[in-house]
Amino acid sequence: FDWDQVSATYWKKYPNPYSPHVLTEDVIERKIVDRKLITTRLLKKTNKLPRWGEKLLPLNSSAYVVEESIVDPVNKKLTTYTRNITLTTWMLLEEKCEYYPSSQNSNWTICKRNAWVSSSMFGLAPALKAFGYERFKANASKAIKGLTYALVKSSENNKSQHQYIIARGSNKQAIFDSPKTA
Repeated sequence: FDWDQVSATYWKKYPNPYSPHVLTEDVIERKIVDRKLITTRLLKKTNKLPRWGEKLLPLNSSAYVVEESIVDPVNKKLTTYTRNITLTTWMLLEEKCEYYPSSQNSNWTICKRNAWVSSSMFGLAPALKAFGYERFKANASKAIKGLTYALVKSSENNKSQHQYIIARGSNKQAIFDSPKTA
């Protein structure tokens, strides 16, 4: 899919069958600065804690996440910054995604995804960071599938002929490929 399709559909990616853990999404602020759309959203998510986590944190398993995004239509770049705002002493997961057109094919959009996991819990930090990283990897895969689902759903082309390619590399890039026309 081209950048225009991805950047327009990004806001419609929930609900989708790959992200049932996203319960709500609310726009907190939206403004235009220097021809860029800047949006702050609050998402409520739920993820089952591992068994050892349930013993340490007998709490509600929902968490809040802030997503700040910048859409730059002139340079064709969508950048999102996401971080949890609950249980940050236990674990803070921060993510940055950059969506931009592929230099190889104008029908492709690249998603460059980076994440940082930290914990300030003495003695538990290494285990919490490892858990956070593994959870991030699982949810990142679901996020790509969810956005692809939304793109296919909103596409006017033949849905059954859509394909997406995940390029694995050190920078964790995903390539969203356009549906093939019959």
